[in-house]
Amino acid sequence: MEETYLLNVEGVKKKILHGGRGELPKLHDGSKFTFHFQTLKDDFERTVIDDSREAGMPMEIIVGKMFKLEIWETLLSSMRIGEVAEFWCDAIHTGMYALVSRGMRRIAEGRDPLEGQKHRCGMGNMFDYHSTGYDDLDELQRTPQPLIFIMELFRVEDPSAYKRDTWAMSKEEKLAAVPVLHSEGNRLVLRREFAQAAAKYQEAVICLRNLQAKEKPWEDGWLKLESLVTPLVLNYCQCQLELGEYYEVLEHTTELLQKHNDNAKAYFKRAKAHAAVWNEREAREDFQRVAHLDPSMAAAVKKELKQLGERMRKKHVEDRKRYQGLFQSSQG
Repeated sequence: MEETYLLNVEGVKKKILHGGRGELPKLHDGSKFTFHFQTLKDDFERTVIDDSREAGMPMEIIVGKMFKLEIWETLLSSMRIGEVAEFWCDAIHTGMYALVSRGMRRIAEGRDPLEGQKHRCGMGNMFDYHSTGYDDLDELQRTPQPLIFIMELFRVEDPSAYKRDTWAMSKEEKLAAVPVLHSEGNRLVLRREFAQAAAKYQEAVICLRNLQAKEKPWEDGWLKLESLVTPLVLNYCQCQLELGEYYEVLEHTTELLQKHNDNAKAYFKRAKAHAAVWNEREAREDFQRVAHLDPSMAAAVKKELKQLGERMRKKHVEDRKRYQGLFQSSQG
């Protein structure tokens, strides 16, 4: 059955494309909607802007968490489980869509949705948004316009029924989650489940980085959070060393050392990564910095330098043999 009617909201029309089942779900602060959506322009071609099915994952939003596109919470609240509905929304409701879409696209691409945002006042952030990085979204941002949303609601969960995603947590919840994630990571390391441990450390770092984005760099609040980030990054790098992801270690330790150039443990892990990818000079320089910064690590450095020397000598012998073989075969 197809039914067209106005929601009790100015500038919104709803058309039910497929009826749902049961009563309207009971919603509480923190309830989670899971749904697929399509976003279309209100033009002759009904141009598709976004399609969550093509992105490969359904969308989730939390009731009462100030989702940037507030109208979506209103639309979903009017739907039953299993319902498919089309909503026409006037431009008064769609002005933030470009920013919401940018975040969703970055998540689908495996990137940080907050990437590139600077810590500024609200007015300052407006100027950071002059380009979203996507041409079609830049056009929407320049000329706000009515949009059509086609939504299919799969489920509505009470706050107690699901694990809270990091982005949905309050500041207090994020701070409380960090030591738990840190402890879980340590437990997984003891079981030599390094990939799973790295994921726990990474999730804890994301919690803290999200909180840091709301602080002014190098002021007390930011520094306190940074002191929690550093050991987690080092643990993450140790897992990556164990997994053979040496360039990942080089990237994260170098970034850490740009802020904290006296961290002996970061130099030590970077040195081991350099040694693993045959960057002998860089490895020796980093190991020497470790011994200078932390004399208690001198014995470990000496052992690593000895191993590095043996590996490099063995490599030189093998390289010589390989070149001689090539030379002889070319002479033959």
